[in-house]
Amino acid sequence: MTAAPEPAPDLPDAELRGALEAILLVVDEPVSELVLAQVLEQPAERIGPMLDEIAAGYTAAGHGFELRRAAGGWRLYTRPEYATYVERFVLDGQSVRLTQAALETLAVVAYKQPVTRSRISAIRGVNCDGVIRTLVTRGLVEECGAEPDSGAFLYRTTTLFLEKLGLNTVDELPPLAPFLPDDVEELADATR
Repeated sequence: MTAAPEPAPDLPDAELRGALEAILLVVDEPVSELVLAQVLEQPAERIGPMLDEIAAGYTAAGHGFELRRAAGGWRLYTRPEYATYVERFVLDGQSVRLTQAALETLAVVAYKQPVTRSRISAIRGVNCDGVIRTLVTRGLVEECGAEPDSGAFLYRTTTLFLEKLGLNTVDELPPLAPFLPDDVEELADATR
């Protein structure tokens, strides 16, 4: 009978802080507290409070970046007040934006997910096949199964979508009601 391996000793706070910062500098998507705990072989209960402490320290020091939760994990982000400088640096005059059709389609998927292409097309009033392909290619939308009755593919937003919007879940999307016209029922009846 072999003995269970000894658990790794707790790292001193300064070393844990440094290790977390080093990892967060190289991640390209938000990383969960559980993954960080596993990689660092530390109790998960230490990771969340330390990340909160690091985030508060960055804010208090006035750094040009911040540590925040997004898409179920933690990641470093540029502070909003410096976004224009970063955009100018990254884009260097080039613009790779979504078209109006892509933004509308992405909004339908975000608020109605999981949703089929035919439902999206019905809501928008135009065929959305090409736009959906573009959104899938850009990693903002993904297939997530099939509708039981028709067998049509269902689509939902991805963690990249959440990350780009700085949201933790789609539940954080703003409500649509304030943006709808007062006579929405009349408009729906008129189009039937």
